[in-house]
Amino acid sequence: MPKSEMPKSEMPQSEMPQSDMIARKDRRAGRLTFNRPQALNALSHEMALAIDAALREWQHDPEVALVVIDAAGERAFCSGGDIAAVYRAGLEGDHRVGRAFFRDEYRMNARIAEYPKPVVALMQGFVMGGGVGVGGHASHRIVGDTTQIAMPETGIGLIPDVGGSWLLGHAPGRCGEYLGLTGARIGAGDAIFTGFADAYIPEAEWPALIDRLAETGDATVIAPHPRPTAPLEGRDLSAFGGPSVAEIVAALEAAGDEAALKPLRRNSPLSMAATLALVRAARGDASLRESLARELRFTARATAESDFLEGVRAQIIDKDRNPRWSADAGPAHVAAMLAPLGEDEIEWEDRT
Repeated sequence: MPKSEMPKSEMPQSEMPQSDMIARKDRRAGRLTFNRPQALNALSHEMALAIDAALREWQHDPEVALVVIDAAGERAFCSGGDIAAVYRAGLEGDHRVGRAFFRDEYRMNARIAEYPKPVVALMQGFVMGGGVGVGGHASHRIVGDTTQIAMPETGIGLIPDVGGSWLLGHAPGRCGEYLGLTGARIGAGDAIFTGFADAYIPEAEWPALIDRLAETGDATVIAPHPRPTAPLEGRDLSAFGGPSVAEIVAALEAAGDEAALKPLRRNSPLSMAATLALVRAARGDASLRESLARELRFTARATAESDFLEGVRAQIIDKDRNPRWSADAGPAHVAAMLAPLGEDEIEWEDRT
């Protein structure tokens, strides 16, 4: 029988019609695979909901011992959130689309972090923004030679969200401030050093590892290789300890650190000021949920009260790379952007 005439139930699983997020059971593993390689596996609202739904289903399924998250294509695990719909709605004055997306995404991020079964994320290529929100909160975070992790949100007028402030806040020294303000990309060694990943394994070994995980349902089969070099480990980032963005810039100018100054001169002043506050507040948080709730206060207001729409226009829509930042970056407005949302605060469900 030609494949085109096969009933779906008889098709090889790999040849079935596929969605942007493939969820299925594979022996003892629940498998989630990003499947938008043509869009660098950008995470849409629908994909975030699909991840959350699969995790709910598998949480009490005795056949699922662990969850494996990977991605199709070589270029990206997930390059970030697909914010086109949020942008279009924001232009029309509808701020509900963005709030709903961010709220559902953050709940999914927390579910991954709090999941009662092992979650193994294999992160190749670009792992940015929303991709960090999925892979960065897994219990077993694997990186390879092509991995490039970043939280580049200050370049589009947003803040490191999806729990990014939590991860940055718990990075060693002033790495969190540096990575959050500049949006710099880091490879496998620095990802492990800063706490964004746990293990380096060459990507050629990943298919066999996934097979063993699915066969055994045992995350202890993961055998890390030695950590690659971490350039940030020996870098002086003391300038990023300054109490404000302006004082950080002044310290970098005094040190002649043009590499660090370049992105600070390019990124949204409001976003950088809010990021500095978020990263430092996250250091005192007792849980990821607290950081996510604080991030939502900014992102829920982003389409109406920040540089977000202009940043998306310049970097993603028109791609002129020339954003015209206009949002107030003063302390009062930063405080207002991070103020509680009242009845719109994120609500957390009981995960038992």
